Amino acid sequence: MLLSRDFVGYMAKEVVKRLAAQKMIEVKNVESLTQQVRQVMADEVTVEDRVNEEVREILAKYSDEMKRTGVSYQEMFKKVKGQLARERKLILR
Repeated sequence: MLLSRDFVGYMAKEVVKRLAAQKMIEVKNVESLTQQVRQVMADEVTVEDRVNEEVREILAKYSDEMKRTGVSYQEMFKKVKGQLARERKLILR
């Protein structure tokens, strides 16, 4: 994750505050909405970490075959990650 949890919390608070100040949203419970926005933002920033972990698990299952055929781990990592991203319609950095 490139952003710290504190910064994600700060961004969520600012988003809610600015939207409410510009009367783009009507908020009854600012803290609750800020917490919900923070959670969604945190989930979004960690999506690539979760995909990377899943790719590692997939490649671990095929490690013997990869060694036997001489396939590069890095190359397969990129290919599998790209495939998962396409299947899930994710945009990764």
